[in-house]
Formats: sequence, structure tokens, C-alpha cells
Amino acid sequence: MKRALVTGGAGFLGSHLCARLLAEGYEVVALDNLYTGSKDNLAAFAGNSAFSLVERDVCEAKTDDFGAFDEIYSLACPASPVHYQARPLFTALTSVKGILFCLELARRDGSKLIHASTSEIYGDPLVHPQPESYCGNVNTIGVRSCYDEGKRMAETLVADSIREYGVDVRMVRIFNTYGPRMHPQDGRVISNFAMQALTGRDITVFGDGSQTRSFQYCDDLIEFFRRYAAVGKSGIREFFAARKLGAPVLNAGNPAEFTILELAQKTLAAIPGSKSKIVMRPLPSDDPKKRKPDISLAKELLGWEPEVALDEGLAKTIDYFKTRI
Repeated sequence: MKRALVTGGAGFLGSHLCARLLAEGYEVVALDNLYTGSKDNLAAFAGNSAFSLVERDVCEAKTDDFGAFDEIYSLACPASPVHYQARPLFTALTSVKGILFCLELARRDGSKLIHASTSEIYGDPLVHPQPESYCGNVNTIGVRSCYDEGKRMAETLVADSIREYGVDVRMVRIFNTYGPRMHPQDGRVISNFAMQALTGRDITVFGDGSQTRSFQYCDDLIEFFRRYAAVGKSGIREFFAARKLGAPVLNAGNPAEFTILELAQKTLAAIPGSKSKIVMRPLPSDDPKKRKPDISLAKELLGWEPEVALDEGLAKTIDYFKTRI
């Protein structure tokens, strides 16, 4: 039986990944300090003998406390502005210490490591859509920098570990992803709009609502992870070397682009009878104006592209939030 470690395994995405790995016959260890994760997310398989939860901060984890894993998924880090801006130093250190822990494990045992990076490394992009070759436009001292720069440093550590030690790592730059098990108060736009509409509060659109995002349903991202992990190490190296990319990094997102105002309108349409109204508020600092992934490389290497349309995924997510009110 293959063994997998998922750091941040009790979180929104981590729990979906744990479920997929268990369904495929893996023994799964989730490592989580439960800062933003929840045992509720693990309830469906908490009694599964192939699953275990280690309640520990990844910054304090020691490699000697863990056996060997075939695959390691580095997902531990607060990912929503509400949570990472509340603890900025903790967030930056989680990105850096978390990936160092995973890299040390992978190097020790020859494990395959999949690192969850983010589209936030592109900052407020000057190139649209964003390809993996784009280096980004990031404010190093802004209120979002703890997350953006922490993830950028993690990518640097991954790339240097590949060059120096030959560690088998693949990086995934995740664009806005949503679905069941999102934290209802995580401050992300879909959870904000859904909870506001379900409780009859005003839907707050920042700026004039013309800023754009691309929304990826969680099941599509988990499929991406599994396909990326399935590619052999030599195939990964040849693919990225041929394209003169310094490290194996792929965008994972849905290229269908929507304005924030369109999302607000879709949310209201999905909740008939909501008494909410759309109101405008000032745009937060460093909020990107546009965000859309170029997924050409993922299509080519993995034969992957998202399948769940926004209307379908939004309906499933709203049904989940109805149970959390």
C-alpha cells in the first residue's frame, strides 16, 4: 500500500485530497495544526484504518517523527486574507518552514513531492493571462505580502533543492478555488457572497466590481494533483527543460474569466428569495485587478482542463454553506 502525507490535510483542499487518496487505496497521514482546518472536514473517513491525523504545526514537525512516504503534498498555509493577515509572520514562516520540512522528507526517502503554490505569486499582474514564465508584480511590504512572498520564497527553495539535490518536486500555482468545506468566514469572495446572500445581508463588492477572477471547482484541482503526481520524474524534467522553464511549475485554474460584479449577480440568482442587495465598498490594498491562468502547459503535459462550470460548482458550494449557517 502506498503512503501519502498531506500537510494541511484537515483544510478545505487538503481534506478533499485525503479523500481522493484514500479512495485510490493509499494510506494517508494528514498533518494539521487546525488553525484554519477542521476535524469536521475529516469526519467522512475519520474511522478509516488507513487514515490518521497528526495534530501538529508543520513549523514544529520533525522528520525523525515520520516514516517514509511515497508521495508528499505540501498544502499547509493559511490561504485566505482574513486568516493570513491576522497572523502575517506565522503565515510567512509556515510557507518557508513547511516546504523545508517536506523537502527534507522527500530528499531523505526519495519521495515524490507536490507543492501547492499560488497565483498570488503573480501579484497584480501586468501580463494577462498569466503564463508560468511570468515573474509577477508583487509588493514586498504590503498587507498581502506575508502570503505572496512566503509562497514565492517557497518556490525558490523548491527550485534550488531540485538543482542542488535532485529532489523530485512539482509545483502547482493554484488560482481561485472553491467548493464544499470552504471556511464560511474565510473572507474569500465566493464564501463571502454566498454567506451574505443566504443570511440576507448586503453583498459587498469592492471597487466597482470590474476586477476579474477565474474560479476553479475543487474537484478539478484534485484531479490536477493526481495527474501531476502520476508523471514520471524523467518525463517532468524533459518537459520543462525543453521549454526552458527553471523548475517544474504549472498553473492550475479555470480560464473562464468573470468580473466580481458578475459573480455577485450569479450568487443572487442561485439563491431565489434572497433579500440581499449589492453594495460597493472601497477596494482593499494590493487587490489584483485581473487574474486568469494560462493553462496551456497543463493541457499539454497532463491532458487536463477544468470540467466544472461556475454555475454548477456555485450551486454545490451554496448547498454546503446552507448546512453551515
